[in-house]
Amino acid sequence: MVVHLRGIFLPDEAERDAWVLDGRLTFSRPSGPADTVASGGWITPGFVDAHCHVGLAPSGPVPDPNGQADQALLDRAAGALLLRDAGSPVDNRSIQSRADLPRLIRAGRHIARPKRYVRGLGVEVEPDDLVAEVERQAAAGDGWVKLAADWIDRELGDLAPVWPDDALRAGVARAHDLGVRVAAHVFGEDALPGLIAAGIDSIEHGTGLTDDLIAAAVDAGCALVPTLINIDNFPQIAHAGAGKFPVYAAHMRALFATSRERVRTAHEAGLPVFTGTDAGGSLPHGLVRDEIRALIGAGIPQPEVIAQGSWRAREWLGLPGLDEGAPADLVVYDSDPRVDLAAVLKPQRMILRGVVVA
Repeated sequence: MVVHLRGIFLPDEAERDAWVLDGRLTFSRPSGPADTVASGGWITPGFVDAHCHVGLAPSGPVPDPNGQADQALLDRAAGALLLRDAGSPVDNRSIQSRADLPRLIRAGRHIARPKRYVRGLGVEVEPDDLVAEVERQAAAGDGWVKLAADWIDRELGDLAPVWPDDALRAGVARAHDLGVRVAAHVFGEDALPGLIAAGIDSIEHGTGLTDDLIAAAVDAGCALVPTLINIDNFPQIAHAGAGKFPVYAAHMRALFATSRERVRTAHEAGLPVFTGTDAGGSLPHGLVRDEIRALIGAGIPQPEVIAQGSWRAREWLGLPGLDEGAPADLVVYDSDPRVDLAAVLKPQRMILRGVVVA
C-alpha cells in the first residue's frame, strides 16, 4: 500500500503532499490508491543520536541481539531513527538487518591503550600498533573509527592524553586514506591540541575546549558531540575518585561546571554541535529528547538544536533529508518543533523505512 501524507516539510517550510513508495519519498503522486496517515502538521527527518553504544548497558556488554534490539526500540520510541554507534564491545550488526529498527552507523570497537580506559570495553594496543588497529576497526565499521584519547593517568592522578601526537597523526591519516572518519573520546584540555592538529573529525564530550581550541577546531572542520546528559555524571564520577585521586576529582568538577558555557561558546563560534546521548555507558537508551533539552538549556537556540539533531546531523553522516527519492524516515508533529518543544514529546506519526511505526 502506498502511504500518503501532507504537511509542512522542514527545513524548507513548504506545505506539500508526499507519498511513500517502496520505502522512499516521492512528491509525484503514484498511480493507485494511497493510505493517508497524516493530513497536517510539521514533518521532519527523524532525530539522530550521534553518540550511543548499542550492545552496551550500565551493567556491561549486551551480546544478545534481542537485548540490543530492545535498546534500539527505546531510541526509536524517542524519535531517533538514525543512530551512530560510537564503539561497542559486541557485534551489533543484527540491528542493521531489522527493518523495524533505526538505521545504525557503526564505529567498530573503541581503540584504547592498556589500563587507560574502561576495562574490557575497547581493543587495547600500544601506540606503535595504532595504525594497524585503525585499519582493522575501519574494516569492521561503517565509515567511523573511535579512539579513547584521554583518561585518568593513575601515576599523575589526573586526566592525560592517551596517545603521543605522532601516533595520532599517523592513525588519523591512515583512517582518512581509507575513507573513514575518526571520533575521539576526550574530557580534558591536554589531548585536544594533538587531536585537532591530527585532523580529528568528531570530538566527543569536549568539556576541555577553550576558546583557542574551539577556534582551531572550527578551522580544522571538526564537529562536537557533547553528550551533556552524560556529562551530568561528572560530579558523581568525581566523588567516587576523590579519595584516591583528589586532583582528578577537582578537575572533573571544574569541567562539569563550565560544560554548558563551553558548548554554547562552541556553537556561537561556528563549531557544529550534534546531539548524542552516550546511551549504553552509564545511561539507558531512548534519551535523545533529554539531550535536546540539555542543549537548549545550555543556550543554543531551539531551532538550531532541532536542525542539528535532525536534518543537519543526517547530512553530516551522509544521509539525505526529506528529498525526492530519499528513505522515508520521518516524524510528523502537530506544531513546529523548532518553536514548540512539547510537540517533540508527542509525535503525531512516525515512519521508518516507509512503514508507520508510531
